[in-house]
Amino acid sequence: MPIGSLGRSKSGRHRPADEPQEMLPDEELTSYLAALAPDSDNETTASGFGSAQVYQLRLQLMANEQLKELAAERQTSPQALATEWVMQRLEWEARQRGH
Repeated sequence: MPIGSLGRSKSGRHRPADEPQEMLPDEELTSYLAALAPDSDNETTASGFGSAQVYQLRLQLMANEQLKELAAERQTSPQALATEWVMQRLEWEARQRGH
């Protein structure tokens, strides 16, 4: 007898397919995978991946919408665009400090 019942109801049957959560695409997962995909035009997406650190970023609703719009205009994900901006700022900061 299997232990646990992930994705199953008490009767052992799968959850109904009409549950709204399973019918909607997972936008966060899609954006995350898009940010991980190597992009030949965007060096920051693939560079240093083996030693990358993940940070969670919370933005106000207006800022989040603006980021999404700008990313869509540039045909990239919001995560990739934010990463590119952070990398550019870090380079700028290093130049200001003379490193």
